[in-house]
Amino acid sequence: MSRNVLTLADLDREALQEILAWSQRTDLGRPLAGKGAALVFQKPSARTRNSMEMAVVQLGGHPVYIQKEEVGLGTRESPEDVARTLACYHALIAARVMDHRHLDQMAAVAQVPLLNMLSDTDHPLQALADLLTVKQLLGHLEGARIAYVGDANNVARSLAQGCSLLGAELRMACPDGYGFPAEELAGFGAAVTQTDDPQAAVAGAQFVYTDVWVSMGQDSETEVRRKAFAAYQVNEALMANTDDAWFLHCLPAKRGEEVTDGVIDSSKSAVWQQAENRMHTARGAMAWMLRS
Repeated sequence: MSRNVLTLADLDREALQEILAWSQRTDLGRPLAGKGAALVFQKPSARTRNSMEMAVVQLGGHPVYIQKEEVGLGTRESPEDVARTLACYHALIAARVMDHRHLDQMAAVAQVPLLNMLSDTDHPLQALADLLTVKQLLGHLEGARIAYVGDANNVARSLAQGCSLLGAELRMACPDGYGFPAEELAGFGAAVTQTDDPQAAVAGAQFVYTDVWVSMGQDSETEVRRKAFAAYQVNEALMANTDDAWFLHCLPAKRGEEVTDGVIDSSKSAVWQQAENRMHTARGAMAWMLRS
């Protein structure tokens, strides 16, 4: 199996379980001792930068934050040449990119492991944190009932991949035109289903997950999306139809749009546990990628 993690679909069930197990450990040693980790950010982030930098430090390494202007993926320099250059100095490369194809181009030539910190199609680091949070709160992942209310975006896709691998049930509730295409949905298997009815999706759910209606780079679609998702707000009335569910959100949240203050600030909100787990799962993923 490749040492790269570009999507959760790059992993098999055993590898994913191993990463989650390692994410709960603090005795992973110092596989990055005396070494650097290149963190390339085409998109800015609070949680990703902080969690990755601290995870690198916990593994004994030195994180180097690289802004988009410093590499110019696909403009100043080809993704392949950026990967070749960074591999001269670093034991691992992680990239947060606008276009997933740039990750594929980098992975094709990189001589060190490559980790996807986010792309337009996938967010494996977020899904790892989500799955670890569910496991911590429920005690198991297989059979867990998760409802995702909103856009079938990169966050939802990686979560669907993880649920498919580990046997958790994911029910998607998406407005018409914002769900997974039928072919992709079928590829996730029976673990993932989709409806346009939020009440049906959350009925009996143990976790309810949502994300912003308008992601970074979608500003021109703001008004159209607000209208399309108006009936998909996670509020107290929707949560009342669950099995006393925990609330999940990848953050940042647009309070008053996709979620109300009463839900995200409630005693059943696990969003800060999720946020902390971004660091633990980043550490576990990198340790797994650097394994001998």
